[in-house]
Amino acid sequence: METVGNSTDHFKLWSELELQEFPEKFVIRSPASHDQGFSISRFDGTIEKLNGETNTGKPSKISTIYGVVGTIRLLAGAHVLVITSRKEVGAYLDFPIFRVTSMKFLSCNEASKHLSSEEKRDEAYFMNLLKVVESTPGLYFSYETDITLNMQRRYKLSKGWMRKPVWKQADPRFVWNRNLVEELIENKLDGYIIPLIQGSFQTAQLKLKGSTASVTLISRRCTRRLGTRMWRRGANLEGDTANFIETEQFLEFGSLRSSFLQVRGSIPLLWEQIVDLSYKPQLNIIYHEETPKVVERHFHDLSQRYGEVVALDLTDKQGDEGKLSAAYAAEMQKLPNVRYVSFDFHHICGSSSFENIELLYDQISEDFEKQGFFMVDKAGEILAEQKGIIRSNCIDCLDRTNVTQCYLAQKSLNSQLQRLGAISSTECISTFSEDFGIFKALWVQHGDEISLEYSGTYALKGDLVRYGKQTVAGLLRDGMSALSRYFLNNFQDGVRQDAMDLISGRYTVNRFCSSPAQRNGFDSITYLPVASALLLGGLTVTTVTLNQGQNAQSILPSVLCAGVTAGVMAIVKTNGRQFCSRPRLCGLL
Repeated sequence: METVGNSTDHFKLWSELELQEFPEKFVIRSPASHDQGFSISRFDGTIEKLNGETNTGKPSKISTIYGVVGTIRLLAGAHVLVITSRKEVGAYLDFPIFRVTSMKFLSCNEASKHLSSEEKRDEAYFMNLLKVVESTPGLYFSYETDITLNMQRRYKLSKGWMRKPVWKQADPRFVWNRNLVEELIENKLDGYIIPLIQGSFQTAQLKLKGSTASVTLISRRCTRRLGTRMWRRGANLEGDTANFIETEQFLEFGSLRSSFLQVRGSIPLLWEQIVDLSYKPQLNIIYHEETPKVVERHFHDLSQRYGEVVALDLTDKQGDEGKLSAAYAAEMQKLPNVRYVSFDFHHICGSSSFENIELLYDQISEDFEKQGFFMVDKAGEILAEQKGIIRSNCIDCLDRTNVTQCYLAQKSLNSQLQRLGAISSTECISTFSEDFGIFKALWVQHGDEISLEYSGTYALKGDLVRYGKQTVAGLLRDGMSALSRYFLNNFQDGVRQDAMDLISGRYTVNRFCSSPAQRNGFDSITYLPVASALLLGGLTVTTVTLNQGQNAQSILPSVLCAGVTAGVMAIVKTNGRQFCSRPRLCGLL
């Protein structure tokens, strides 16, 4: 096993750990050095360094874990989240990258026996949320380097930066477990703190004219407004937006490396779209005196980090989307240093006119080419810098946004490959059909993973990325994904949102807060089956009695059943929000 610590090149974390389970504590230590590690009390979660101690007792179980994600405290004690399996998925700047494939909470809550009956009920709900957290998709990490920073930022940091503990290197915006590592930091357990990102990581080899180029997509989801598709929309008062993701297209060819950045994020206004059983719930703009400041804060932060910003708004110009887009455009007129471009993707491109996206590129090509990309040589000398960023959005910042970002990434890839000398100035990636297919597949996989984390399903419009048009198979697949989104958004995402609010620290468990059970008048899990049973039963009885009816007297029960069914349907429609899964822990903003 490798040793951990402060080497001359970079700080390295333990890649395998031994988990020992005793009746009174858990012990986590290095298999190579048994006197290095820490213990966690199973009674209250107190953490203590081993400091050269060896256990005299025999553990009831010994297993291998691949990292400690962090700790969280509930009513009865602490719970430690550990990585139980991982998969190596590629490399970033020559450092191996892993995806978390399974996690498990170790419960240190023996004190739960002292809880009141109400506290036990709340604790059971929190424990259910931890089960949801265990299955969080799209988590990536490295034992040898921080992957929260894009390449351009990394190369501008001081030379001694990589000798710091990995968690100190990280951009806190993109550390998914930032809230969970606080106790580990307090106990100075630097060698065990793994910053995780949520997002995507895909890599592939392009065989251009016999010379291999490596292309990698790495996306980093911001944790400041973490949430699900319908329960986290727009911005908060600080200017942080839902589904904000930085995507880096990283290219290696010979001794040269190049990076191209884009970002996406929800429209930075205060708005909501509360599920109510309808297929497309109404968009509601929240008019607030702070709205201009919210938009200004958002774009000021982007400008400070990335340079000049071009904001692409891909929403419809009709209906609710049109009203939201118009409100966004009105606020953007107050920001002279940010260019706002409106492009009605559905109207102009539809499902069969993808080539019309050229009309969008014609509008922004000058700014896009001026922004450029980042490039360094083997010695680390900076050859080119990216001087700005394209910020794209639709309503969800998933499907239309992914198609558009893929198109812009293709444009940048052509310029990168030409500059690196991989192809001539008259060639482009589409000239090489096999490599072009590989590139598009990367973006489809990327879009699916990003969508899975936010909406619970794969992305729509994947065919536009793969083939430039919608196919029958793609329409069927999109239809199934749309139905799945409807079900998840209406009947499961309230719990998923609570799990994210709990794990991100937006909600803190303590005995003085009101019980989560008191925050909802209805429990959709309880009432939905009752309503469904009444509707189905009423329709069935109505149908049967109508088929058997021969006279006015026998038809009367059918009329009564139909009336009851219609009444239940009206109640469900009127109170649609009450039958949906709603978050219990935090408000929308």
